[in-house]
Amino acid sequence: MVTLVTTHTSALDETTREAVRALLFEVFPEMTEEDWEHGLGGVHALLRDGGGVLIGHASVVQRRLLHAGRALRTGYVENVVVRADLRGRGHGAALMAALEEVVRGGYQLGALCAADDAAAFYAARGWLPWGGPLGALTPRGPVRTPEEEGEVFVLPGPAPLDLGGRLECDWRDGDLW
Repeated sequence: MVTLVTTHTSALDETTREAVRALLFEVFPEMTEEDWEHGLGGVHALLRDGGGVLIGHASVVQRRLLHAGRALRTGYVENVVVRADLRGRGHGAALMAALEEVVRGGYQLGALCAADDAAAFYAARGWLPWGGPLGALTPRGPVRTPEEEGEVFVLPGPAPLDLGGRLECDWRDGDLW
């Protein structure tokens, strides 16, 4: 029997936090300390097998995305992972369903940056690929981030969107999107 719980970063005990970190670094060899940090400070969905072993994780953190002259309170999905040998069993969908509920209940918009092999998964869940130019507000001013175009997906909420318009993210260390 698999169990799913959601909790805030502040409620993660050290053992759980280390299990999440270990799973992410095991599954994603390109994972960095900055990537790990990006998923902290928000709500985590934790999936455990019948023995209590962590088999999946995803988190949503608050970010500000700028679009059409507005700063949108955005639930940004990070660190989505399911143990490699357990994929294709609906675990990723369960994690995302929990976070989508958080996004719809607390944010004007949902957003994420999808790996190439995950784009179809998010699209099937109703996430829409952003079709317009992307950028970031950096300490040196706004910059374009064309390398992420085609990888950013949004889950529309109450805020009006022009999916072909410019979308800019707030600054953070490491990957901006």
